[in-house]
Amino acid sequence: MNTDIVDLRQFYATPLGRSAEDAIAKALSAIWVRLPEERLLGLGYAPPYLDRFRADTERTFAFMPARQGAACWPPAEPAASALVFEEELPLPDAAVDRILMVHTLEFAENPAEMLKEAWRVMAPNGRLIIAVPNRRGVWARFEHTPFGSGRPYSRTQLTALLRETNFTPGAMTEALFFPPSKRRSLLRVCHGCERIGRTLWPLFAGVIIVEAQKRLYQGLPVARRASRRVFVPALAPQGVHTRD
Repeated sequence: MNTDIVDLRQFYATPLGRSAEDAIAKALSAIWVRLPEERLLGLGYAPPYLDRFRADTERTFAFMPARQGAACWPPAEPAASALVFEEELPLPDAAVDRILMVHTLEFAENPAEMLKEAWRVMAPNGRLIIAVPNRRGVWARFEHTPFGSGRPYSRTQLTALLRETNFTPGAMTEALFFPPSKRRSLLRVCHGCERIGRTLWPLFAGVIIVEAQKRLYQGLPVARRASRRVFVPALAPQGVHTRD
């Protein structure tokens, strides 16, 4: 079950959420190769991280799954967010240079189909970056954060899934080595925990982050299928019966 958009926004507005965002953003920066004038797509709930990386981009989009819900982004600017079905993205082939997936893969009904669709819309040699809960980590065991919902992954599972869907896994790192506690005393030392945990207990990080590259020399068999989703307006005019 997806985490609701309201819960995600509320989490990232808390001190714990801001600490988690900062730790993940620093881990992303370590493997984020700058591509000037790139077309960047955030899939899932990526706005907290897109705000940090969109300065050098030609354009940046935030696509949010229908089951999760969408929020207007960026604030005080023309909207660049959309509500989508992640297996049928409203983009042509080879439309973006990089996709950042956060709060996405662990909630996907069909992870392989979603990654194949990401492959389709990525340009040749495009880059995919995924942040997903670590099945060995403490964060996956507590449901008061978004990282405690959905299906967590191990490094081995993530690598196998990427290879199956025609991606070549590359750099891999971790984040969230501090406990998911709301106590301010623990949040004050979270930066130190990140540095120590990266050295002493990397296998127990809360989040695994992997970068993969689109592979071109192997074809993907694609079965034509009808859409499995029909979007119905929440409020639809029904009309009023009148007598002649």
